[in-house]
Amino acid sequence: MANPQTTELVLEAGRASRQYWSDLWRYRELAGFLAWRDIKVRYKQAALGVAWALIQPAVQTVLLTFVFGRLANMPSGGVPYMLLVLCGLLPWQLFTGAFNGAGNSLVGNSHLISKVYFPRLIVPISALAVALVDFVVMLALALPFVVVMVGWPGWHLLALPFFVLLALVIALGAGLWVTALTVRFRDFRFITPFILQIGVFVTPVGYRTDTLPNWKEIIALNPLSGVVDGVRWSLLGGRTGLDLTGLGISVVVGAILLISGIWYFRRTEKEFADLI
Repeated sequence: MANPQTTELVLEAGRASRQYWSDLWRYRELAGFLAWRDIKVRYKQAALGVAWALIQPAVQTVLLTFVFGRLANMPSGGVPYMLLVLCGLLPWQLFTGAFNGAGNSLVGNSHLISKVYFPRLIVPISALAVALVDFVVMLALALPFVVVMVGWPGWHLLALPFFVLLALVIALGAGLWVTALTVRFRDFRFITPFILQIGVFVTPVGYRTDTLPNWKEIIALNPLSGVVDGVRWSLLGGRTGLDLTGLGISVVVGAILLISGIWYFRRTEKEFADLI
């Protein structure tokens, strides 16, 4: 009879830091478990279940359509304004869900962090799963409207995964900063919702950036602008503009946020168990 496979655990100063990234891969099943747990809590234990992922964007679509389309009378460029807003809300909801999930992940899992060793980076990464599932549900809602109102997006839809990945990179990078800072300064739990409330207006969710040429450079400073324009361009089959300069800014800022977020997270990670 063959001997059962055993794992050798070596306790050595500095070993965890040297093997951090390999440990991150070794604990991938924990990341999957945490993600599945969050998804079950989000849908199985909610009174409205999946309906909540549809009700919230539907209400926001109506409100933003009324504010920007009716009151502000912003141009739609020949696209139904409700559809324009709905396609803009998709990446915004993905970002806010991923950003909130990653930003609150360490405090929400304090009981686990203070008792067991594992690469803490797993926690904010696994928190992105709920936002991604919500995005898929919203996308399933939006696509029939797109097909009926303007037709099938065509080959532009193939670019959608890139913009989704870019939104997750920006959200994770910003979320790593926030979750590490929240462990030390709990005030950040109240600051981030305020920032998101403002962000929905400074991000082109309810309007088209290609119809505002005088504001294009200022709008491009928001890294989510390129993401929103890209998702809208993909879903509407190129009927809205795609500013490559703004997209380039989004990619650069997303990379900076992710790299700096990982750096600060790793720098403060050793203190999490004591402070949380």
